[in-house]
Amino acid sequence: MLAEIEQLIAENHVVLFLKGSSAQPRCGFSAAAAQVLARIGHPFAEKDALEEAEYRYVLAERSGWPTLPQLFVNGELVGGCDVIHELFRTGELQRRLDAAFSS
Repeated sequence: MLAEIEQLIAENHVVLFLKGSSAQPRCGFSAAAAQVLARIGHPFAEKDALEEAEYRYVLAERSGWPTLPQLFVNGELVGGCDVIHELFRTGELQRRLDAAFSS
């Protein structure tokens, strides 16, 4: 399971681990994070961390972040919903995603 997480992070510029999917989120925080990314417009990979019972715990251990959603950009944990919203508000998230896709 950890290998799958590592591979997903390594193979994608942007990965959102969430509850459900961007099309059918299973919590408001996951829905909000996916909406922010959709507004920015860059593609992103996503993974429903609730598909397997242990997945979210392995992810939390790997990232050091206990809650969902979790956003990774170029292999680095950005944070959860509150961090995503704050970075979006300041324009920093747009800059990070633009940089991720220009490299």
